[in-house]
Amino acid sequence: MPRKLFRKYLPSHRSIRENRYLRFFGAALQHHNLWHLHRRSVAGGVAIGLFCGLVPGPLQMLSAVLCAIVFRANLPVAAVVTLYTNPLTILPLYYVAYKLGLLVTGSDSAAPPQLDLHFFDLPVMEWIPAIAHWLALMGKPFAVGLVLLALILALAGYVLVLGAWRLLVVLSWRKRRRLRMPSARK
Repeated sequence: MPRKLFRKYLPSHRSIRENRYLRFFGAALQHHNLWHLHRRSVAGGVAIGLFCGLVPGPLQMLSAVLCAIVFRANLPVAAVVTLYTNPLTILPLYYVAYKLGLLVTGSDSAAPPQLDLHFFDLPVMEWIPAIAHWLALMGKPFAVGLVLLALILALAGYVLVLGAWRLLVVLSWRKRRRLRMPSARK
C-alpha cells in the first residue's frame, strides 16, 4: 500500500526527461534507481539522507541530491530524510557528535564551549556566523564526532530499512499463502 501511495506522487521517467528545467542535467537524472521504490534504492536514499542531514548549514538537501545521483539511490527519499535535522534537533545532535568526538579522540575537554544564547538578540543575518563561530570553537572533537555520528546513523538507517523491507515482504508472502490455501473446514 505505501508503495502505491508514493508511486502516485513520484514523477515518471518521461515527465523528468521532458521537464524543461531538468533537461540540462541530461542522463544524470535518468537512472531508474533515482525514482523507483525498491529495497536497495530506498535503503540507500535513507542512508544518504541520514548522512547528509548532519552537514552543517543549508546544504543538506543539495548534498543529499548530489550523493543520491552519484550513488544511484532514491533521490526523493534522500532529500526528504534530511529533514530529521531541524532547529529543534540540530543542537542536541551536534552535542552528541561532540561527545562522541571527545570519546574517540581522547580529548580532555568535558563540556563544549558555551553557546551564547544572546545571539537571538542579534539580527537574523548574524545568527549563522555566530553559530558557525561556536561550531569552530568545538574543533577536532566536533569534526570527528560529526562524521562518525553521520556514518553510524547512515549505516543504522540502511540496515533498518533493509530489515523492515524484508519483514514486510515475508509477511506479505505468508498472507498470500494463507489466502491461497483451501480452508480446512471444507
